[in-house]
Amino acid sequence: MKYCSHCGAPVALKIPAGDTLPRHVCGACDTIHYQNPKIVAGCIPEWEGRILLCRRAIEPRTGFWTFPAGFMELGESAEQAAVRETFEEARAVVQLESLYAVLTLTHVNQVYLVYRGRLRAHEFGCGSESLEVQLFGTEAIPWNELAFPVIRDVLVRYAAERRAGTFSVHSGSISPRSS
Repeated sequence: MKYCSHCGAPVALKIPAGDTLPRHVCGACDTIHYQNPKIVAGCIPEWEGRILLCRRAIEPRTGFWTFPAGFMELGESAEQAAVRETFEEARAVVQLESLYAVLTLTHVNQVYLVYRGRLRAHEFGCGSESLEVQLFGTEAIPWNELAFPVIRDVLVRYAAERRAGTFSVHSGSISPRSS
């Protein structure tokens, strides 16, 4: 960041009084520009023991599989974001069942909130960010074609718990070399 989004004056990286971290601070209007992690809300849509995955039509990782997920928008809840992303990417309407995972990715400054959801109907299709949308049993998940380590981590946990017949809520951190 070079200029203040409030007044346009140059900013400097410094630790403001009462803070402990360097921030971009405007020398003219004293506005402190905080940079915080982005929230990614996602959903594992379920239908009769299978889950709905999307093959990405956008970078990064075009052509690789993921569950529907994306950045929260201002003014929406995490739950609303998960439902919206599922519809946008998979043209599927879901009823959220429960929070499934809260995972921090410090290397990309993101926090994933992943929900389990139930498709309201056996209806889905490709949104503008998807090349293909398909239901998979856990044994048929395209493990070698998953888009990101966090997706793999969540689906490995999900598959194990689906086999066990019980689900928990997970939290933790994912590193770039996870999974």
